[in-house]
Amino acid sequence: MRLKNKVAIITGGARGIGKAISELFAQEGASVIIWDLLEEGAQTAQGINANGGKSEFLKISVTDKAAVNAAAQDIHSRYGKIDILINNAGITRDKTLLKMSENEWDSVIDVNLKGVFLCTQAVSAYMKEAGYGRIISAASNVGLRGNFGQTNYSATKAGVIAMSKTWTMELGKYGITANAVAPGFTLTEMVKAIPAQHLESIKKQIPLQKAAQPIDIAYGYLYLASDEAQYVSGICLTIDGGISR
Repeated sequence: MRLKNKVAIITGGARGIGKAISELFAQEGASVIIWDLLEEGAQTAQGINANGGKSEFLKISVTDKAAVNAAAQDIHSRYGKIDILINNAGITRDKTLLKMSENEWDSVIDVNLKGVFLCTQAVSAYMKEAGYGRIISAASNVGLRGNFGQTNYSATKAGVIAMSKTWTMELGKYGITANAVAPGFTLTEMVKAIPAQHLESIKKQIPLQKAAQPIDIAYGYLYLASDEAQYVSGICLTIDGGISR
């Protein structure tokens, strides 16, 4: 068990990649606390517990500073520590530049960038006190290369990479690593509605000729959260089948 006795907060852990991370971390021995606005988070936590893992669900918005701070304090008081923070919560509001509304810009910036900042600010204080921590945040390969119709989303994911590098410099002396993971096209609930013909077209653009499964991405998070990666900090681990080569 690579995460035995670790305490991990996973934002956006109700479904998709976040669910895969939650389930994998629990299998590896971590106590998993899921932060999400989706009620599916309760089902994910129940499933983990039914399979012998340890998990709980807290309905929380990562953009609510007071709620984030209170939840972090509560978890620390009950568990005695917070070892791992996975900043996975995120949204999309895709439009081309000239059609994108201010609200569509603001909402994505609020969740994908501000939410990561607020959660990390709250949790890293406890990690600093303990002299240990793993902060891993969800970027995207579009944060490295851009993507048509995703001015807002691409900006946030590039920002997550830059923040992680900054936190490496600020928090490293306290035994805290900070990294980002940049997934490529992954078969989550959001993309399953894509017509089969379009899906096949997307796959053909990927050198490995297939889309990722959520578990493929979760294994990257597991490595960065484990003690095997104790000297890995400030990187963006790209898991996209080679499309960002």
